[in-house]
Amino acid sequence: MNKGPESLQTKSHYEILDGLRGVASLMVVIFHTFETYAGGSPFKQIINHGYLAVDFFFLLSGFVVAYAYDDRWGKMTQWDFYKRRLIRLQPMVIMGSIIGAALFYFQSGPVFPLVSSTPVWKTLIVMLVGFTLIPLLPSMDIRGWQEMHPLDGPAWSLFFEYIANILYAIGFRKLSNKALGVFVLLSGGLLVHLAVFGPRGDVIGGWSVDRTQLHIGFARLLYPFFAGMLLMRLGKQINIKGAFFVCSLLLIAIFSVPRIGGPEDLWMNGLYESVCIIVFSRSSSHWAQAIVSLGDLLPGFASSSETYPIRSISRTTP
Repeated sequence: MNKGPESLQTKSHYEILDGLRGVASLMVVIFHTFETYAGGSPFKQIINHGYLAVDFFFLLSGFVVAYAYDDRWGKMTQWDFYKRRLIRLQPMVIMGSIIGAALFYFQSGPVFPLVSSTPVWKTLIVMLVGFTLIPLLPSMDIRGWQEMHPLDGPAWSLFFEYIANILYAIGFRKLSNKALGVFVLLSGGLLVHLAVFGPRGDVIGGWSVDRTQLHIGFARLLYPFFAGMLLMRLGKQINIKGAFFVCSLLLIAIFSVPRIGGPEDLWMNGLYESVCIIVFSRSSSHWAQAIVSLGDLLPGFASSSETYPIRSISRTTP
């Protein structure tokens, strides 16, 4: 008989990982601040790669989910897993929708052309749908950006993370490391194809329910999330002094690089982003384990085994 999730022993939670989420979230805010003064052109923007924080969030999520649950499936059902994830993530989803609805009409202006003409009843319906994280079709757009979650823009990444959690629970958790490695390799190819050979030369996108945006969203999700899962399984614990400081500087450096190449050389920027996501994901196996080890040396950093979605406080769309 499977035991309920309340009977599972709580694992250590290393808040330094949350600290890195916080650093990445701040870089997203800085990215959008600079975006405001770039006239809509990524080629003029100084701090230009803050949106790669989303891919870093997916990587950390895959790592943390595998760490928290890989060895627990003999004591819990899929429903137990879904219940625990909903308890952790859904309150922030609901809070984001409520705050977005409360402040919605303050956004009225040229940037969001549909706000002023949106009736209150429609806003309330969008808020209620937002509580469930069910994506809205473009026909239900209320801001003019065709977002799946117009009251809480960053929630699109949580939508894809929910999909990753479902994929993990229904089958990917059962894959051998070799099989998972093959999938990670193939999904890495999908990511590189999007970034290097796509029409934009970057990985920006994923927040709308149409073929193009869903392609971007899944390309951004699959590699980092399942690479994080694989890295948790294969990584070895090492001790590095000042690991949080070093990782923070690395993140800031990656996210601060201006756009590489011009309009005729879009592939150059796509190549940079591919290298950042793929190579940094590989090196993060050692750094993440170093951070875990550092957490063992600092007992004050231990609590529960799961994290709240810090990224929900920051805007992750251009």
